[in-house]
Amino acid sequence: MRNSGKYQEIRKRLEAFGQEQLLDTYPGLSPEEQERLLDDVDGIDLELMARLYEKTAAHSAGGEVKADELAPLEPCVESELSPEERERLRKLGLEAIREGKLAVLTMAGGQGTRLGHNGPKGTFDIGLPSGRSLFELHCDRLREVAELAGAPIPWYIMTSELNHGETVRFFEKNGYFGYPADMIRFFPQTMIPPMTPDGKMRLESPGKVLKSPNGNGGAFVSLKLSGRLDEMKAAGIGYLMVAGVDNCLIKMGDPLFLGALIDGGEDAIAKSYLKRGPGEKAGIFCLRNGRPGVVEYTEIPEECATAADRDGNYIYGDCNLLNYVFRMETLDRLCGAGMPYHIAVKKLKYYDPASGERKEQSGCFKFEMFLFDAFGALDTLKVLRVRREDEFAPVKNGSGEDSVELARSMFTDYMKRSGISRI
Repeated sequence: MRNSGKYQEIRKRLEAFGQEQLLDTYPGLSPEEQERLLDDVDGIDLELMARLYEKTAAHSAGGEVKADELAPLEPCVESELSPEERERLRKLGLEAIREGKLAVLTMAGGQGTRLGHNGPKGTFDIGLPSGRSLFELHCDRLREVAELAGAPIPWYIMTSELNHGETVRFFEKNGYFGYPADMIRFFPQTMIPPMTPDGKMRLESPGKVLKSPNGNGGAFVSLKLSGRLDEMKAAGIGYLMVAGVDNCLIKMGDPLFLGALIDGGEDAIAKSYLKRGPGEKAGIFCLRNGRPGVVEYTEIPEECATAADRDGNYIYGDCNLLNYVFRMETLDRLCGAGMPYHIAVKKLKYYDPASGERKEQSGCFKFEMFLFDAFGALDTLKVLRVRREDEFAPVKNGSGEDSVELARSMFTDYMKRSGISRI
């Protein structure tokens, strides 16, 4: 056994944490497969996984937020800006883009499984007459801003182990949708093993540990570990705009959004939209113990969720749109700081060595970091409230809330209002 020394060392470490089942398939693997499995297991932070499992015991109690911890975070309302102010901020942003100060990051590590799509979510065609995928829609908007500014915008795309190769091939096959290929950079998101209810990590296949993406908050550590953060700093990037891949109305490289951050001098800026009801399923921007942040709709006290002003507008009404701009010095600080993990209870499908078949189990634990947790480390955060119908049409489900059909309808309506013929 050519890896016997390494095997014994890793097995001893696993036994100390009760995770030796990860090597149950080892004897039946080829030498090359054994080497890959050992490397895979060796990369797991076993102490971290033990701590995360300890947290699951208290998970059912939830994170209670008290009303006296919260205060409203007053937004800047885009629709209330004068035409002159809008143009001033837009010019500020375009000038920074022209100087090569902006990069854009699209978080695209997920698959389109819930949409019935076999592939990366960004490759999904939402059913427009043009047949454009989410990636192409984003690329078209980014190109428009780059042409307006007279300079290309570096576009970073965070993939995952699940879809990295397929995403890169999709762009290659489609000629990068006419965008300069050297301005599009891909990097994989960090992965972390989930656990079954008894605290065990499992195998995805006989020679591979089951892992899942570590949440959108993993963007910070992934930027750092991939070397992309250092690349941005070396290129003189001053600002990073961040958004998810599934919002087909996202304004890629929005110069007004960037200009509002430059003008105000805050650490970061985030977009919001006004919630439609007290129970809307979205995180809410607010101050918590004097620090900017987002409180999940499941955690906000009812008295805060329902509180309204004399005009009937919700006081805690600014929903997180998942679109941010960070100053580079802020981003550098956040990439070096630790982010807390959140626990999600999910079904898991994994390889069972005893039967040699795949098994499904409920009540398992996945661990994710959320980008909005970073806001608590900031001194200042500006929130720009935009119109939902202009900027937020997420493609998450095949039907119902946040469905493909609704997103397609919202996108079509927006394009018609904007006088754009190509849909």
